[in-house]
Amino acid sequence: MTILDLVRAAGPLLWVLLALSVYVVYLSAARAQALSRLGADARTLVERARAVTAESGPQAALVEVDRAAHPSPAAQVLRAGLARADRGVPAAESAMHSELLREDARLYAGLGALGTAAQIAPLLGLLGTVIGMVRSFLVFSQTTAPTPAQLATGISEALINTAAGLIVAVIAYVARGALRARADRIMVQAEQVREDLPSWLTRPAPATSPARADTPMPEVALTFGGAQ
Repeated sequence: MTILDLVRAAGPLLWVLLALSVYVVYLSAARAQALSRLGADARTLVERARAVTAESGPQAALVEVDRAAHPSPAAQVLRAGLARADRGVPAAESAMHSELLREDARLYAGLGALGTAAQIAPLLGLLGTVIGMVRSFLVFSQTTAPTPAQLATGISEALINTAAGLIVAVIAYVARGALRARADRIMVQAEQVREDLPSWLTRPAPATSPARADTPMPEVALTFGGAQ
């Protein structure tokens, strides 16, 4: 029996499962590509921004971050905090928190859909199983002595749909778990930036020796006493 024969024996519900499987594979590949871009290591940029903040202040560090144009959530959170640093540490923390929420939505986009697909696929397979078994029992109502070939049609439809539903569910679950783990690792770096940046801003500036004013040399008056 070829694959085409299996598809024909499974009935129309298998086409729904095939369409769902294509959607799961496409969404998994798209999210993997997006996370690969967002997961670029930002540690070098963060250390550079820390050094520039200590030397020249947060505005100079913001220029460095903008110049780098790093796509990671850590860089976006860092940029948001430095942009509000001139308004105080609470304003910087609030800006970083808002940016972190936006990055969280961007990182975990599509994972809910994969979870839904993983839950729906077995139910669709079970529905195909029920339909196949109903067809098998209908054979008894139409034929007093059904042949194995007549019964095999409904049983094949039931088993093929069950297997297809489980396969799609397994793929969706595995993809969702791998993508979530990747997103969690990226988010940890962004969280670390949010925790560290306030300490950069509250660190006292390095003491500098006051500039010495040029003081004029004291004038010495020389007097010579003449003979009386």
